[in-house]
Amino acid sequence: MPTYLHLLFLFLFYFHSNFAFMTDGTQLIIANNCNESIWPGILGNAGHVTPNEGGFHLGSGEQTTIQVPKLWSGRIWARQACFFDKNTGKGSCQTGGCAGLLHCRGLGGTPPATLVEMTFGTSKSALHYYDVSLVDGFNIPVSMVPIGGGSGCGVAACKTNLNACCPYSLIVKRRGKVVGCKSACLAAKTDRYCCTGKFSSPESCKPTAFTQMFKAVCPDSYSFAYDEASGLKTCRASLYVISFCPLNLT
Repeated sequence: MPTYLHLLFLFLFYFHSNFAFMTDGTQLIIANNCNESIWPGILGNAGHVTPNEGGFHLGSGEQTTIQVPKLWSGRIWARQACFFDKNTGKGSCQTGGCAGLLHCRGLGGTPPATLVEMTFGTSKSALHYYDVSLVDGFNIPVSMVPIGGGSGCGVAACKTNLNACCPYSLIVKRRGKVVGCKSACLAAKTDRYCCTGKFSSPESCKPTAFTQMFKAVCPDSYSFAYDEASGLKTCRASLYVISFCPLNLT
């Protein structure tokens, strides 16, 4: 029979192990509130791991939890209308695909795709930085909401379906259906719209009519390369919920 001290030791060991697991890094709950399946893609930035082999399936109404290490930095996006061979893991997606692979394994998504970008602290700061970015265009509404972390934490989001109001010159169609909205950079490929060349500084790269439209529709998003003032959110929470097709769509 185990003694009282033995049971106490086991309880303390279990509590310490699980508490360490909960606090060592950051948890991400990824939820699919859309009325169809999505295939989230995930990519660690240079020098950071890529969890879940870089991509997975998430049915309508489903959610999953991912634990990322302390100081992790990367991005998450949704792929839509995908088909993958069960044996090879190869196939295609209408939007956000990564070279036709189910598991992106270090590859980013093909624009246009709504990106959720995050950096959970650096060697110089414990603050978490995150945003919902339209710099690579838009394919699906998404939000990132911290759980806890204090009153100063912001919500990053583009909750509106931009495809419904996308300018004609930026529309992406598949089989006659609008499935994405390009960024002006992707459509025009010029330094002015891409904040490159002589426009590669906050002083020279300013909002355009297109980014202003994106910002008006999705004020809590990152609309162009130097949109830190209103697009970049900060917090220090241990848990964030990333919701595709957020339930409170406007």
